[in-house]
Amino acid sequence: MTTTTIRPTTRSSVFERIRPWWLWLVTALASPPAGYIAHQLFGRVDGVGAALLSGVLSGALIGLAQWALLRRRGASPGWIVATAVGFGVGLAAGAALVGYETSLGALVVMGAVCGVAIGLAQVASFAPLRRHALLWTLATAAMWATGWAVSAGGVGIKVEDQWPVFGISGALVVAILQSVLINRWVPAVDSNREVATVG
Repeated sequence: MTTTTIRPTTRSSVFERIRPWWLWLVTALASPPAGYIAHQLFGRVDGVGAALLSGVLSGALIGLAQWALLRRRGASPGWIVATAVGFGVGLAAGAALVGYETSLGALVVMGAVCGVAIGLAQVASFAPLRRHALLWTLATAAMWATGWAVSAGGVGIKVEDQWPVFGISGALVVAILQSVLINRWVPAVDSNREVATVG
């Protein structure tokens, strides 16, 4: 009689799959100054022009902070441009779609539209994410919607002032979720070298 041993998934292997890249949380610190600078220069996000310009500037600053870490995993400066363009187009489209309203529902929809545009642009700029293009785009949409939902809950910024990006509370939530996906889908260059050496 042949017996089959079923090995349960260990707790450590589950945690390995969802392990955050803790250093990535530093990127959350870019959102508040990015939003503040854009708000000071271009005013409230209450029209297509203001939304587009605020999104491009905010996206460039956030993208720069992300690229400063992600370049260690092979990203080019194109990540900055992609994040800026995606943010500008996404914010202009999303804010116009909801009539520049700042209710919870409006901000969630705006965030989702913005996240789709950012996700698509980032996938186009960074080869390792192309294998997960759909998932990264949908995840970015969900993360940006969540970021705005957290900020709309009264934590971080006064959303009625029509900021281009959520506050630090929303940014931290987004950064935590992003860090898990990046750590899983974009391995560290050093790890690749080790694997290549061992193989």
